[in-house]
Amino acid sequence: MSFSKRLFDVAVALLLTVILAPVIALLCGVLLIRQGRPIFYAAERMRTPTKGFALIKFRTMTVVDHDSGVSGGDKTARITPMGAMMRRTRLDELPQLWNVIRGDISFVGPRPPLRQYVDQFPDLYAQVLKSRPGITGLATVVYHAHEEQLLARAKTAGETDAIYARACVPRKAKLDLIYQRRRTLCMDMWLMVRTVIK
Repeated sequence: MSFSKRLFDVAVALLLTVILAPVIALLCGVLLIRQGRPIFYAAERMRTPTKGFALIKFRTMTVVDHDSGVSGGDKTARITPMGAMMRRTRLDELPQLWNVIRGDISFVGPRPPLRQYVDQFPDLYAQVLKSRPGITGLATVVYHAHEEQLLARAKTAGETDAIYARACVPRKAKLDLIYQRRRTLCMDMWLMVRTVIK
């Protein structure tokens, strides 16, 4: 990651944290009343092919003893009413400002993958994760809606995993590598604006 990209990330993350602090505090209070604890959900994602970190989100699902894999149709029944609203508006991702400040992720880059897919596609992710993962990116803007449609059809965790590995991983990686070759600060800003608009 270049110094200018890191400086941009930190400056914007700190500014947004200050501006959005009342919204974050309000969401914490509403979630505590409506859903109870825990308010946040932390899951391992990969920053590099060998280094993981805890990605922080607002919790949008009911708590179960064991949870793994990407979200598909098999998890739909667990999404809370508040969680559905936050996922739709991406408010559940506001706590990731902390991940940006820590340097785990950038604002723009490939979405940080689960370890199981990095292990399954090591050569592919060795290329993709040369870019710092991000909250949004070219693949998010272009492919996210189609990915949700594909995964919504899955009835079991096995189906979700198979669809994601077969259809989503290679297509998202292709877009991530296009971003990697063409990345500029202007492109990052454009993708951030497109994400807010969407």
